[in-house]
Amino acid sequence: MNNIFLLLILLFCVTQNVFSSDRPATEVRAVWLTTNYGLDWPRSRTSQEEQKKELISILDDLKKNNFNTVIFQARTRGEVFYHSRIEPMSSLVQTALGTPQFDPLAFVIDECHKRGLECHAWIVTYPLGNDKHVKSLGASSVTKKNPSLAKKFKGEWFLDPGNPRTDDYLLSIVEEIVTQYDVDGIHFDYIRYPDNRGQFPDDGMYRLYGKGKSRADWRRDNITRFVKKVYDKVKQQKPWVQVSSSPLGRYRTLGNTGHGWTAFETVYQDAGKWMKSGIHDAIYPMMYYKDQLFYPYVDDWLSLGNGRIVVPGLGAYQMIELGWSSQDIINQLNYSRQKNTSGQAFFRTDNLLSNTKGILHDLQACYLHPAKLPAMSWLSDTIPAKPYDLRAEKLPDGLFQLNWEVKNSEERVTYNVYRSASDDLTTEDAENIVAVGLREPALKILVPDDDSAFYYYITVSDSYHNESEVSVPAFFYHSKTVK
Repeated sequence: MNNIFLLLILLFCVTQNVFSSDRPATEVRAVWLTTNYGLDWPRSRTSQEEQKKELISILDDLKKNNFNTVIFQARTRGEVFYHSRIEPMSSLVQTALGTPQFDPLAFVIDECHKRGLECHAWIVTYPLGNDKHVKSLGASSVTKKNPSLAKKFKGEWFLDPGNPRTDDYLLSIVEEIVTQYDVDGIHFDYIRYPDNRGQFPDDGMYRLYGKGKSRADWRRDNITRFVKKVYDKVKQQKPWVQVSSSPLGRYRTLGNTGHGWTAFETVYQDAGKWMKSGIHDAIYPMMYYKDQLFYPYVDDWLSLGNGRIVVPGLGAYQMIELGWSSQDIINQLNYSRQKNTSGQAFFRTDNLLSNTKGILHDLQACYLHPAKLPAMSWLSDTIPAKPYDLRAEKLPDGLFQLNWEVKNSEERVTYNVYRSASDDLTTEDAENIVAVGLREPALKILVPDDDSAFYYYITVSDSYHNESEVSVPAFFYHSKTVK
């Protein structure tokens, strides 16, 4: 990357920091909520009630700061954070004497939906942990129950992507989650080989199934084979559930940059092909780099997007690991907006909510208003019927209440609320958005007792995020004085 390009990037970022008021009305604003080692949750080891309180506090903060998507780590290394018939519950989840074991995934989905947040189940795909961890799982470990599926590599255990039976095992986990839980997405992490430094022990499988392919092409095809199977399986069960993954942040080497650690060349992860062949709804690449290792790679992912959801993953943790400033993150956010990506995701949740180097304060200016989620129109482009009979009233306790009616009220839909000082509403103006992702046809909010007056509107979004036309508005004065 030459100095002129870097100078242009710096000039762009400074300009965007000054003019960052162009806030989209439709944008993914996601966090990875890490349960491995209790990094984001659970911190408490005292009781399940304390663990629930922790989760509620996290979700309240995300809602307050206008995030809209939680990627919850439901499976770590061979253990899970939900009630499973296949793998053991994490020992981090506390139990209470005489009561059913806490089900974190069910709880977080319910609490997310109460707050208008989506919840995607994050699955660590192939890694199983080191000897100590595997031993701690006892007879429940897949390395004990299905030893032929597991391989040891550089002191760690992995499911073998080259074994077709590994696909079946992972599919059973995905099916269990999708059928039993109202997740909005299935999200894969570590859906790759460990790396190409040293020989992953798959000689036997390569001899059986290689069929004349190079080892690299065979390995890439193994991962892609599973991705296609899991995409088809999820769509058969619940077609609206988004299928996504977080590949390495650099898909391939670009020019003279990116050598040594790319998705395609290093870990046999052909995520560009998954997007182009339509077996992914979204990609959240882990773009935890700066400057010439970030900006050109955003453009590259967009070139592979196939009209689907491309969300750069921003490394908030690098403010601690590598001493980045919060402005480094904001510059990347602004670049992603300027390039019309589908939004941003942040690793990790705690790095944001603890306001590391003021990042949460900076994001509040970027996320001043709620944002809707982009439509998955390749799955369905049917527009739902608009709501009707919108009523607005001031309640005795000072709250303002909206109620409305909808056709086919049994369908899985959400609602968006807008307001405008005039009857000429623009739904793509973020300043008009009051709330998104509501699960019930009602809203109570606190409004100032002043002379302002607004037209309020409602839309319906289906499970694919296709949005209806706006309802007939309700006009309302905020003042207690009768007008």
